Amino acid sequence: MNTHGIKSFRVGDATFGDGRLTLIAGPCVVESRTHALWMARECQRRARDAGLDFVFKASYDKANRSSHASYRGPGMREGLEALRAVKGETGLPVLTDVHSVSQVEEAARVADVLQIPAFLCRQTDLITAACETGLAVNIKKGQFLAPSDARNLVEKARAAGCERLLLTERGFTFGYNNLVVDMRSFPIMRSFGAPVVFDVTHSLQLPGGLGSATGGQSEYIEPLARAGVACGVDAVFMEVHEAPERALSDGPNALPLARMAALLSTLRDLHELVGRGAAKEISGGAAGPGRG
Repeated sequence: MNTHGIKSFRVGDATFGDGRLTLIAGPCVVESRTHALWMARECQRRARDAGLDFVFKASYDKANRSSHASYRGPGMREGLEALRAVKGETGLPVLTDVHSVSQVEEAARVADVLQIPAFLCRQTDLITAACETGLAVNIKKGQFLAPSDARNLVEKARAAGCERLLLTERGFTFGYNNLVVDMRSFPIMRSFGAPVVFDVTHSLQLPGGLGSATGGQSEYIEPLARAGVACGVDAVFMEVHEAPERALSDGPNALPLARMAALLSTLRDLHELVGRGAAKEISGGAAGPGRG
């Protein structure tokens, strides 16, 4: 049920903002064309079994790394070719990051959703260039921004002509090497009129927690995801890997593929339950005096 004037939109076969729960998932980074295709098919099957619309995500480059020695990805040309193969062979829409204005045009030839990384969420030129492509744009709220500050991100994107905008919560910096999610973020951010995504796995990062790499607490993915869905998010974003201990990026906070199906079923059921409860609250509130 839409209570904040959110206009739904489609990205390929996936819909955001019409009351359904949509999934964005995939490995942190393109490790190879073969791996990206395999992961896309495995995630697609689990999303389909749970009855959830699905967008595949992977980055061709991870510019924000803890150390110069950390794996960044295969590069733009090879990474985009892998994403093009995913689209061509699975029919899935794909999401990927852009880090500079110079990357936007080339990425837009392949991607269905351009993502503005959290640390770049205030970069006006980058947001404007992404929005001017006419593609859907996902802006991740920076780890340094209060939920209310996301209004400025929405207004900036709308001013650049973006009609299909997503806002993503991925945790707030809390002391050293830790992030925390304020559950108030979700209703606050939805009040700005854009569908809200909960990036549950990045919210469980421990930035720089391993010294030269980022740590994570993937054991808390399920409870945190349930909490976000209970708060009424429009989509859940998660990084998934069949063997997180071997992942080339963000393994410590990735959801193991073996745990994905059960989690999606739980989130689907919880979303339906919350939706029924919200509908009862609205109908009950309109029943007239004499209640309560």
